[in-house]
Amino acid sequence: MAIHLITGAGSGIGAAVARRLHQRGDELWLLARDAGRAKELADRYEGARTLVGDLTTPDRLSWALSHQSVPDRLDSLLHIAGVVDLGTVEELSTKTWRHQLDVNLLSPAELTRLFLPQLRLSRGHVLFVNSGSGLNAHAQWAAYAASKHGLKALADSLRQEEHAGGVRVTSVYPGRTASPMQAKVHQQEGKAYDASKWIDPESVATTILTAIDLPRDAEINDLTVRPGPGEAR
Repeated sequence: MAIHLITGAGSGIGAAVARRLHQRGDELWLLARDAGRAKELADRYEGARTLVGDLTTPDRLSWALSHQSVPDRLDSLLHIAGVVDLGTVEELSTKTWRHQLDVNLLSPAELTRLFLPQLRLSRGHVLFVNSGSGLNAHAQWAAYAASKHGLKALADSLRQEEHAGGVRVTSVYPGRTASPMQAKVHQQEGKAYDASKWIDPESVATTILTAIDLPRDAEINDLTVRPGPGEAR
């Protein structure tokens, strides 16, 4: 039975991945921002273990986890949580920049650092759910795109550092996906939101499971997922 630690399991892509792994009987460790959220996740996924750690405060993750029981080994660490706040460079405050960098980049870096011993023991897999914005930045997306470009750099460096020891590293770059985050983006853009026009989270979950289930003789480094032909872009 494989053991997975997942961030962002409460909604969107993270919820789809957690549900699929739970249904097939894998052991889940779910990171929650507070005790209330942890209880919600534990109730939703019977038998799952929870950890409490706030991704908005990466400097405190080590302290928080040191006061909890953590898995002895990990087959995968799935970084799926993320936040987005749009704005022009002229408009963005340092607080807005910092919030997105903390959640989208620094916390994944810190969690990876903290769990590398367990991942090395299992010759496990670190998977980062990035974004199309991690490859191309557009107007009003500077802070979010910067955090995701940084996440790509983190993944690429980690892959080279850990390859010889057998730890696999994958970045997944989804296009716009139907989720609460996408609804928020549309609100910020002043556009009507129609979930049916965007990628279903289940489709992205399928790509993630494909990457982590790949036989040991191969590794998916980068995987780009876009709306299918005839769908919105």
